[in-house]
Amino acid sequence: MKKEEKIDELIKEALSAEESKFYDELGEQNLLQKLGEVHKGRTGWLASLITIIHMLVFVVFVFCLIQFINAEATNDLIKWASAGFLCMIFMGMMKLYIWLQMDKNDILRELKRLELQVSALSHKTDK
Repeated sequence: MKKEEKIDELIKEALSAEESKFYDELGEQNLLQKLGEVHKGRTGWLASLITIIHMLVFVVFVFCLIQFINAEATNDLIKWASAGFLCMIFMGMMKLYIWLQMDKNDILRELKRLELQVSALSHKTDK
């Protein structure tokens, strides 16, 4: 980690004030910040829609669970258990989409950091 910190310091020294501020903004984010970034941008509307649908499917899952607990006939148990499993699979797929978007944003952030580092090194070698 010390080597990485030294590299970061060298890069900040080579950057102008504006570039240094931009570099600081590219730092690591916590989970809630990453989730917020998914809901911004070009496909933010889709992530918001998926989140709303996810909540609705969760409500349906809770309803299926209650019906499963209260069912007495075997056919009803199978029906409500199947509906509950379908809800869980659907919620898993929606979570997977959101997590993949978060991963994509992380990769893009790292690419921007690399571009900035290459730019800083090229400015340093030009002088």
